[in-house]
Amino acid sequence: MASRIGVLGWVTGVVSTVLGALAFGAVLCLWFPAVLTTPALRDVYPMEIVRTTIKIALGVGFALGVVSVLTKRRKALGLTGAGFALLATLMGGSEVAVATPVPRGHHVGLDWFLLDLFLLSAIFVPIELLFGRLREQPIFREGWRTDLWHFGISHLLVQLTVFLTMAPAAIFFRWAVAPEVQAAVAAQPYALQFVEVLLVADLSQYTVHRLFHSVPWLWRFHEIHHSSRTMDWLAGSRLHLVDIVVTRGLSFVPLYVLGFAQPPVFAYVLFVSFQAVLIHANVGWRFGPLRWVLATPQYHHWHHAVEPVDVNFAVHLPVIDAIFGTLHLPGDRWPAAYGLAGRPVPDGYWAQLLFPFRHRS
Repeated sequence: MASRIGVLGWVTGVVSTVLGALAFGAVLCLWFPAVLTTPALRDVYPMEIVRTTIKIALGVGFALGVVSVLTKRRKALGLTGAGFALLATLMGGSEVAVATPVPRGHHVGLDWFLLDLFLLSAIFVPIELLFGRLREQPIFREGWRTDLWHFGISHLLVQLTVFLTMAPAAIFFRWAVAPEVQAAVAAQPYALQFVEVLLVADLSQYTVHRLFHSVPWLWRFHEIHHSSRTMDWLAGSRLHLVDIVVTRGLSFVPLYVLGFAQPPVFAYVLFVSFQAVLIHANVGWRFGPLRWVLATPQYHHWHHAVEPVDVNFAVHLPVIDAIFGTLHLPGDRWPAAYGLAGRPVPDGYWAQLLFPFRHRS
């Protein structure tokens, strides 16, 4: 009985801390929208729903924090969750007024971080608990704090990373643009353009990905991504900022040159945002024949296996690996172990950020 009460206290404390922190961040966004929120998202937020969600998160976070304090011997989690919720409420909670129009300028994407973390965790945590291939793998497994830092920094710096993704194409490849070609490409049906974007982007990503594995100084950055010894929905976030900028920047070049219309490109961004999380997730779904058409968790898990190495480089389309001889999808088998042989990469976000620049004898 005591152990069950302890588990209840731990679970309610964790949920309280998460909800309290998310709600506190959302209230900060209401206070400082020009600095903390993304203009493209501000334009489409259903504010009534947003405010209701904040109100519910504050109430539930505080209540669960109290339950955790009453049922758990160590009170830190419950006090943290209830404290976040109480502080956010004292700051005005969901009723903070926002003066409009909000001026546009330099910003960090705190709203993007909070929204993405909330949606992805709400989707994938239950999926992994119910359908996890490794049921014994905990949600808060080794290295989750490091991966959450990677997730957070890449989202908070969204303005910088988007600029660095698009600027190289516009600066260095404007000479390759042919208006008549772009007009013809953009005139195609959106569904066809989406498929073409998927193919063109994945061919680019396949090439860049192989370079990151074969060029030693590029591998220094990419081995950060391969250092996780656990696969789940958060593990895919472990990416060095240089890896993110170079891969996205080079992959965007052919999309810019060909001139695809904005809606199919936006649809592709939404698709890859979800699929990139799914293929790292701890789920044992087979997907049947679909696994030969689109990248699945089993397919990408082999890319992160200790052995064999240098397989399954494509992000979306396994046929690209089949064409270039790097496909590895052995029946219903899954890797026995993930990560790098030995432990060459240090733990912790800041140590991993500096790791590629350290001198190696």
